[in-house]
Amino acid sequence: MPNKAPIFLLTGTPGAGKTSVSNALMKRFPFGLHIPVDNLREWVVSGLADPVPVWTAETTRQFRLARNAAAHTARLYADAGFAVVIDDVIWPHEAAELFEEPLEPHALHKVLLRPDLDSAQARNATRTNKSYDTEGLRGLIEVVHDAMLPSEYEAAGWAVVDSTHLSLEETVDEILKHLA
Repeated sequence: MPNKAPIFLLTGTPGAGKTSVSNALMKRFPFGLHIPVDNLREWVVSGLADPVPVWTAETTRQFRLARNAAAHTARLYADAGFAVVIDDVIWPHEAAELFEEPLEPHALHKVLLRPDLDSAQARNATRTNKSYDTEGLRGLIEVVHDAMLPSEYEAAGWAVVDSTHLSLEETVDEILKHLA
């Protein structure tokens, strides 16, 4: 298969809808793969360093390993003709080093999902895809939402999609407009 399959990097606060949007986005392609970085991290059976309540040097190391695995897997599948989306909470400077450079010469379509804070909190409160009580993420969501400034992402070449009032399918449509 030709090496023309797109690779997306989708970020946003916890509760922004990354998992749902990633799955819906990949269903728009004949071959699609969703790589959630959190799932790769959870492959660790012993010694998993969670980011909450305290981020440690070991947490950083494990995130880097998971992100490296995500980049390698994305390249492998994209080279085989799969559209790929990597879903992660990541900052532009980290994405440049950990995804853009390793995935060259593939075009990386970077998207910040940016619902308003109330929407992210409400979505987080109703999530069923986590094995823990997501109520513990409320404070983190507020901090991350305030820190993920759309202007910084746009300056680094990211598309910013405000999904506050968009359906899942409308959000995917907005992302695909940036691909064209």
